[in-house]
Amino acid sequence: MDTTVVNTGTEGKTWGGGNKPLKASYGKMMMWFFILSDALTFSGFLASYGFSRFKFSEIWPIADDVFTHVPFIHGDYPMIFVAFMTFILIMSSVTMVLAVDAGHKMDKSKTTIYMFLTIIGGLIFLSSQAYEWTTFIKGEYGAVETHGGNIIHFVDTDGNRVALKDFAIAQPTDRAQHERKNGIWYSDEKKLTSFTFNEVLAGFKANDDILVKTTYTDNATGHKTVLSRAESLTELETKGKNVVEGANLVHNEYGPPLFANYFFFITGFHGFHVSIGVLLNIIIFFNVILGTYEKRNSYEMVEKVGLYWHFVDLVWVFVFTFFYLV
Repeated sequence: MDTTVVNTGTEGKTWGGGNKPLKASYGKMMMWFFILSDALTFSGFLASYGFSRFKFSEIWPIADDVFTHVPFIHGDYPMIFVAFMTFILIMSSVTMVLAVDAGHKMDKSKTTIYMFLTIIGGLIFLSSQAYEWTTFIKGEYGAVETHGGNIIHFVDTDGNRVALKDFAIAQPTDRAQHERKNGIWYSDEKKLTSFTFNEVLAGFKANDDILVKTTYTDNATGHKTVLSRAESLTELETKGKNVVEGANLVHNEYGPPLFANYFFFITGFHGFHVSIGVLLNIIIFFNVILGTYEKRNSYEMVEKVGLYWHFVDLVWVFVFTFFYLV
C-alpha cells in the first residue's frame, strides 16, 4: 500500500532559531536566564527591606550614624568607606568590559591584564566588606537597651556620640561569665559586655554634659531625638535594662535587631555572589594564560562570566542606593 505524504506548506515557515535563538549561544542564553531569576530574588529581598523600613521608619537607624568608619583613620566619616567600595566595584566592571572587548579582538595579553585587574577589584571589595562587617559586629560606642527593646545612645551637648568607655564608672564586682567548664556543662553564656548597666548609670549621673539620644526620629529635623538632661536621666533610670555593644542577630546597638538582620543577610548574600564571581574570574584568567580560548578560537567564556560580573555590580548599586542612601 502506497503512502502519500502531503505537503502542508509548513516547511520553512517554522521558527528557525536553531541552537542560537536571538543570535545568542546556548551558554549565553542560560546565563541570561540565571541573571533574570537571580534579579527577581534580589528584588524580593530589597522589597522586603523597604517594607520593613517603611513600617518601622520612626526607629530605623540613619545610615550616616552607623557607617562612619574608615580603616586607619579615627573619626566619623559617614558613607565615605561605602562609597569607596562602590567605586572599586564599578571600576572592576569597567576593566571587565575592556577584557571582553580584548577577547573579541583575540588579544590575549590585554585580556589577561584586564582580567587580572578585575580580580584585584573584586578582592578589594570583599576585603572592604569584611572590614565593614567586623566594625559593625564589634561596635564602637555601645548603647543601652530599654525594657521595650529600643536603644539609647549617648551624646554630648554638641550632639556628638559619646562612647560608654568615656564616662562609665567601673564598680567592684565578682561577676563571672558562665562557660561549659564552670557553669552549666552543656551551655555557654554570651560574652559579657565591657560595662554593666549600673556602671553606665553611675557614670551618666556623674557627667552633667551627657545627654540621651533615642532611636525615635524627629520629623522636623530628620535626626534622632535628643532629650534634655532631666528627660535623659528619667529615660535611663526608668527604661534602661542592659548594655549592648556591637550588633548580631539578637541585639543591635544601632537600632532594632531587624536592621542588623537585613544588613547581614542582604550584604552577605551579595558578598557571596561577588566571591563566586571572583572565583570564576580566576579560573577564566588562568585559562586565558594557558591559551585555552585561543585554541577554541573564541573568547566567549570571558563574555559569559562578564555578564555575571556586571549583574553583581548592578545589584550592588541598588543595594547601595536602597540600604545606604535612601
